[in-house]
Amino acid sequence: MIGLLQRVSRASVEIEGREVAAIGNGLLVLLGVERGDTETQAARLLERLLAYRVFADDAGRMNLDVCATGGGLLLVPQFTLAADTRKGNRPSFTPAATPETGAHLFQYLCEQARQQHPPTRWGVFGAHMQVALINDGPVTFWLRVNPGVER
Repeated sequence: MIGLLQRVSRASVEIEGREVAAIGNGLLVLLGVERGDTETQAARLLERLLAYRVFADDAGRMNLDVCATGGGLLLVPQFTLAADTRKGNRPSFTPAATPETGAHLFQYLCEQARQQHPPTRWGVFGAHMQVALINDGPVTFWLRVNPGVER
């Protein structure tokens, strides 16, 4: 499972001109689900997302996580993160999970995130979304929990 996290001063998701989710300061995370991913990978990725220290402490060092700052967490499904781009001029989506598995694991991760960090919002799996963000820094990290890897 892949998470592309971006520290933001604000971010939102719109579908057909209607805002469905928004946060202020926090993390926008684009999520890709790969073949072989299970709830174990989703739980491990969430654990890493909530504990990843990308916010500045009083000394200006990235020592605080999203929970410590009380920031928002906006989760957006993006199956294209699981694409194989190693050759040619067109991505292959063979590494991506099936839509059914992707939807299940995205929803599972969202529900777990809201339980562990209430200021969590999310986009809609399979929808055509417009994602807006103000990347703070910019700060962007790519996290991956390999399929089949246990906690």
